[in-house]
Amino acid sequence: MKVGILAPIAWRTPPLKYGPWEQVASNIAEGLVKRGIDVTLFATGNSQTDGKLQYVSETAYAEDHSLDPKVWECLHIANIMEQASKFDIIHNNFDFLPLTYSRLIKTPIVTTIHGFSSQKIIPVYKKYNSNNFYVSISNSDRSTELDYIATVYNGIDSKDFTFNPNPKDYLLFFGRIHPEKGTWESIQIAKKANKKLIISGLIQDEAYFEQKVKPFINDKDIVYVGNSGPKERDILLGEAAALLHPISFDEPFGLSVAEAMFCGTPVIAFSRGSMPELIDHTKTGFLVNTIDEAVESLNRMNSISRKYCREWALSNFSLEKMADGYLDVYKQIIETTNS
Repeated sequence: MKVGILAPIAWRTPPLKYGPWEQVASNIAEGLVKRGIDVTLFATGNSQTDGKLQYVSETAYAEDHSLDPKVWECLHIANIMEQASKFDIIHNNFDFLPLTYSRLIKTPIVTTIHGFSSQKIIPVYKKYNSNNFYVSISNSDRSTELDYIATVYNGIDSKDFTFNPNPKDYLLFFGRIHPEKGTWESIQIAKKANKKLIISGLIQDEAYFEQKVKPFINDKDIVYVGNSGPKERDILLGEAAALLHPISFDEPFGLSVAEAMFCGTPVIAFSRGSMPELIDHTKTGFLVNTIDEAVESLNRMNSISRKYCREWALSNFSLEKMADGYLDVYKQIIETTNS
């Protein structure tokens, strides 16, 4: 089986720091390569893969501001579509734009829907639903207007995350700094619980950071360490007593939640979106609805087994399980289209 995997090009694949869609595209590619599949990854020229690499853009446009995103996205998508006949399956991780090519080629396309940036993009998915195959990354993130072939949870390479049975006594916020991710709420939880909070993430909303986050940063009990790369991420997640994830939107998945559990670190999250699917309530963390409930749950952290957090993550969110899930999807599609 020959598979062409289309990654976004906002960031390198895998990303050096931030870039969740690129990270998942990388994990899919590497997981399939480990299964002996002939994989070609379409990404930026500075990307890395154990499969074959195809690119038109040397670097990512979020890393090189001389690049016009629309221009290079068009060239990037066209590159895989013009080679479509070389593949048995094209696996699209680039949102809705590639769907517009799908009736012009014979190779079937499976699209992992990594979330809906807006309800305004649904019409594109609806138009091409009949000749495409959609995969959701959680059952909670399904549109009632679309048909899906499967739900496949994002898979994580366990070797990138070190199990730590002896954490330090700090809480962690890890993610993009944006109102919907709950950075300010995390600060309030830490303050009320009289705990140190470390904040790590890409500042996605500058005004929010300046007004709601920066005033609390004092390098003592509220510490901002910037946008961390993989090595720093592993240490921060592993040494944390708990990850705080007080989101105010229906998050499609939440990579940091699964990554924390791979390190053995429990998660306290607001019970929205995919959180009830990712967290085994009272066993790998706590699903709460308010800041006060989050503070109260911190008093019950001793009941959580960090070893079980790791086991839960391995059994549900591993690279191997994701690769097998997608292989099943590919086989279903090939059987359907050849019958």
